[in-house]
Amino acid sequence: MDDPVHQPTNVPSTTLAASPAVEQPAARFTLSRTFAALRHRNYRLFFFGQLVSLVGTWMQNVAQAWLVYVLTGSPFKLGVVSFCAGVPVLAFSLWAGVVADRVPKRRLLLLTQTAMMTLAFLLAADMFLGTLQWWHIALLAFLLGTANAFDAPARQAFVVEMVGRRELMNAIALNSAMFNAARIIGPALAGVTLAAIGTRWCFVLNGVSFLAVIAGLALMDVRPYVGAAATESPFRQMRDGISYIWHHPTVRPLITLVAVSNMFALGYMALLPALAQDILHAGTVGYGLMSTAIGMGALAGALVIASLGNYQHKGLVLTAGNLLFPTMVLAVALSRSYHLTLGLLVVAGLGFMTQNATANTLVQTTVPDGLRGRVMSVYMMVFLGFFPIGSLIAGSVAEKFGVPAGAAFGGVMALLYSLYLFWRIPQIRALR
Repeated sequence: MDDPVHQPTNVPSTTLAASPAVEQPAARFTLSRTFAALRHRNYRLFFFGQLVSLVGTWMQNVAQAWLVYVLTGSPFKLGVVSFCAGVPVLAFSLWAGVVADRVPKRRLLLLTQTAMMTLAFLLAADMFLGTLQWWHIALLAFLLGTANAFDAPARQAFVVEMVGRRELMNAIALNSAMFNAARIIGPALAGVTLAAIGTRWCFVLNGVSFLAVIAGLALMDVRPYVGAAATESPFRQMRDGISYIWHHPTVRPLITLVAVSNMFALGYMALLPALAQDILHAGTVGYGLMSTAIGMGALAGALVIASLGNYQHKGLVLTAGNLLFPTMVLAVALSRSYHLTLGLLVVAGLGFMTQNATANTLVQTTVPDGLRGRVMSVYMMVFLGFFPIGSLIAGSVAEKFGVPAGAAFGGVMALLYSLYLFWRIPQIRALR
C-alpha cells in the first residue's frame, strides 16, 4: 500500500500529531463531561428518539437473522442477506453524500426514517399473511439498505448542526453509546419476544419504534440550511470529496483502517446464529444474550470515549482498539464454552467501539463543514457497506470449512492488517 500519510501540496496543511492552538485541560471523568452534548435541545430530541428506534432496529436484526437460519439452515444464506443489505450502501453512498451536502439534512432524515418504518411493517405483514420466503427477506434487506445509504451520512453530518463543533466529539461518542445501549436492550428483548410470541412481533415493534425518531426530528428547531452550491456539478462535488479523502494524511488511513476491519473482523456477526445454535447449543435466548454481550462491551467503550473529553493521545486509543478487536474475534471462533464466549464478546465489543468511535471522532474533527456529508458518506460506505461483503466471505468459508473457520478467517485477516499498520505506519499512534 502507498504511504497514506504523504502530505500533498494541494491539501491544507494538517499534521498527524498537530498540537491544538490552545492547550486543553486534562481529561476528567465527570457526568457533565460525559453527557455534555445533551445540553442542546435538538440533540436531546434526536438522542432519545433515535434510542427508541434503534432498540426496535436491533430487535429486527436479531429476529431476521434467526428467521433466515431457521428457514434455510444455511450459513451462506445468512451472509447473502447481510450482503443484500450492504450492496445499496456501496452503490449509493457517494451520491448520498452529495445529496446530504446540498439539501436540509433533517428533511432527508424524515424521508429515510419513514421509508425504513414502512419496510418493517411490510416484513411483518408478509409473515402474518403466511407468504414469507427467505428471498423476500433478502429483497427487503436490499430496500432497507438503500434507505440507510442516504440516512447514514446525513445523520452523521447532522450532528454538528445540532451541537456545534465544541461538543462534536462528545456527541459522536454519545451516538455510539446510544447505538450500543440499544444493542444491549434490543437483542435481549428480541430473544424474549422470539421465545414468547414469535418473530413477526419483533418486526411490528420495530416499525412502531420509528415513530419516536420521526417525532423528534419533527419537533426540532433548526437554523435555515445553507447547502453546497447547487450550480456545481454533482459529479464534480463527488470527485472533490473523494480527492480530499485520498490526499489527506489523516483521513485516508483512518478510513482504510475501518474498511479492512469491517470487511473481515466484523464478519463473525453474521455467523452468530450458527455459532449459538450449532457450536454452543445456546438456543434463542442464548443467541440474544450473545448479541447483548457485544453491545455491553461496545457501550462501555463508547462511554469511555465520551468521558475522555479533550484527551490528546487518541491515536494510542485507536491503535489499542484496532489490535484488541480482531484478537477477540479470533478467540470467539476458537471458544467452545458459552460463558467464556459471552465474556470474549464483551471485550470484542469494547475493542470494536474503541476503534471506531475514535476513528469517527478524528475524521469528523478534521474535515471542513462543506465536505462533511461527502466525507462521511465514504466513511459510512466502508463502515456499513463492507460488513456485508465480509459477511458473505465469512458465510462462504463457514459453508465449506465450518462455522468456527468462517469467524476465524476474518479475525486473522484483520489482525494481520492491524499489525501491518502498527509496524509500517507508526504515525497513526501519534494522531491527536
